[in-house]
Amino acid sequence: MKGLVCKVCDYIALDGNTELCPVCGAKNAFEEKEDAYKMPDFKAEKGESEKKHIPSILVVEECGLIPGTGCIDVHVKVGEIPHPMTPEHHISTIYYYLDKKFVAVMHMSGNGEINAAAAAHFKGGSKGVVSIIEQCNIHGSWYNEVKIGH
Repeated sequence: MKGLVCKVCDYIALDGNTELCPVCGAKNAFEEKEDAYKMPDFKAEKGESEKKHIPSILVVEECGLIPGTGCIDVHVKVGEIPHPMTPEHHISTIYYYLDKKFVAVMHMSGNGEINAAAAAHFKGGSKGVVSIIEQCNIHGSWYNEVKIGH
């Protein structure tokens, strides 16, 4: 999928704002790339690459970390098949967006100490489409989305 990518840190600007990168602070450092990220392929039979890379999203309407606030948990697991987290092959970054506006990022190392997963806690009353882009150091960026706050 075509997208605007920061030349410094590889952040993808879903909202089209390219003046200042919200992740690394670079100014006017974006370029359009034809293959900025891959969309999920919802065919009945996915290949192993898709099964290891498409972000799986779980929305928990009542936050377990900050109860009583209406907080919404959005958990991301990379792939149906667990993705490797080795120095040679790993997920480096998971980006969270709400209605295409960047809201959070998690950077990970490939040292084998963590799984390719993350969670964000959206404030009570948050509504819209949460988009996730994860970046694999070998196979590029992969996208998925879910609605929250009906």
